[in-house]
Amino acid sequence: MKKTPAIPFTPTEEDYLKRVAEAEPLAPISDRDPIALFADWLDAALKTEPNDANAMTLATVDDEGLPDARMVLLKGVDEDGFTFFTNFESAKGRQLLAHPKAALVFHWKTLRRQVRVRGEAAPVTEAEADAYHKSRARSSQIGAWASEQSRELPDRLALERRIAEAGLKFGLGPAPRPPHWSGFRLTPQSIEFWRDRPFRLHERLAFERVDGGWTAKRLYP
Repeated sequence: MKKTPAIPFTPTEEDYLKRVAEAEPLAPISDRDPIALFADWLDAALKTEPNDANAMTLATVDDEGLPDARMVLLKGVDEDGFTFFTNFESAKGRQLLAHPKAALVFHWKTLRRQVRVRGEAAPVTEAEADAYHKSRARSSQIGAWASEQSRELPDRLALERRIAEAGLKFGLGPAPRPPHWSGFRLTPQSIEFWRDRPFRLHERLAFERVDGGWTAKRLYP
């Protein structure tokens, strides 16, 4: 019989108390502007996460209403929302264009923190897409042309052939942005901050957008 992966045991009372003793003192989660608070948390994660502190789960729904989720990289955040880039012909691109509502989850294991975001997604401007595409490495620009993202791939050689063809087509300089490659900005309607505390008595602070501003409330763990 195939051995199944071992699931970690629930911490004991002693484990929790040891964690409390070793942890640095925590200031209360601030109920100030959630975008500024997120920026502070992301900045802290950039200093502690071993890689991709800007990685986030993006959840969408398909035409059947079935949820779909994958990891993508956050490329910008400000008062207007959370920005990421993708192929509009990919599964997530098609789903967002058809059903422009989504959720994001950031999980920073080193900090024992999580942020959840829900809202509406809309394409970024052509100028924004052009600017980000120009900032990418040429190999990534070529890849955006070569990959029929989310479509069936016969074998790895087929992808390598398309990469070679795109490379020859655009020569040695930068490749232009494909018309099907752009980005989305998720405008948050709600943002929840979660911080690990012993005995599963976590801290949760939820923000809701109301009349152009934000309201904050604490939630039971």
